[in-house]
Amino acid sequence: MSEDREQETRPEEEKKDSSRPVTAAARRERRASARPERTRPGKKAGEAETKGTKGRATPARRTKERKGNPIKRLGRFFREVFSELRKVIWPTRKQLVTYTAVVLVFVTFMVALVTGLDLAFVQGVTWLFDNK
Repeated sequence: MSEDREQETRPEEEKKDSSRPVTAAARRERRASARPERTRPGKKAGEAETKGTKGRATPARRTKERKGNPIKRLGRFFREVFSELRKVIWPTRKQLVTYTAVVLVFVTFMVALVTGLDLAFVQGVTWLFDNK
């Protein structure tokens, strides 16, 4: 952030030092190249990772999960539901009326659109396949 301010306040210095990165991406790249390469714990710096070989077998997995008492699980479920409902920001009465009106107008429009398209297709199919 301070580098951005320095560039804005001192453009003449930027012209002098052409090796200084101008863009944020160039600065990030320069910082990353200056950092030592991260290594995983337990690996030596020069040791290459071998692919396709496993060090050891994976432990056996349980085939059946432990469920516990169903009454306790149901109680926990309802406690979690109520705690989530407490976090909800409920709409005011004005917002509720506005949202309800918007939904009703939209649904009415869509019903009218589908009805109109249905009648148009019925007329088209009747005209196309009429035997007269």
